[in-house]
Parts: sequence; C-alpha cells; structure tokens
Amino acid sequence: MSLFQSFRNLPQKTRAGVGLAFLAWGAIGLYVSDTAEKRLGFEPSQKDKEALEAVVPRITLVERDGKS
Repeated sequence: MSLFQSFRNLPQKTRAGVGLAFLAWGAIGLYVSDTAEKRLGFEPSQKDKEALEAVVPRITLVERDGKS
C-alpha cells in the first residue's frame, strides 16, 4: 500500500489535521530559516548579491499600439 493510499484511508478530520500540520511546519520553517541564517552568519555578501543580479533575467515591458 502506498503512502498516498494510507493517507486517503485516514478519517477526514485526521487528514485535515495532517494537512494543517504540514502547512504549519512549512510556515515555521520559512520563518526559522531566515532567522537562523542571520544568527549563524550565512547572509550573502554584497559580491554574492551582485553575482546573482547579473544572472537573473530582466523583464522589459513594452506597450502595444492599438487594441489590447
């Protein structure tokens, strides 16, 4: 039996609880990772930021003439 099938066999309230727990775990992880990065000194340097900026594609908006 697959993990997904085992999950589907749980009662509806339990599945909702497991889903909410995963959402909470993700939100806590996003918050804690930023805080831990600052405390442990893993913040990117200005050189790293400039290197990333050079690689990121730029988007230029061009207005169309006529009907939209």
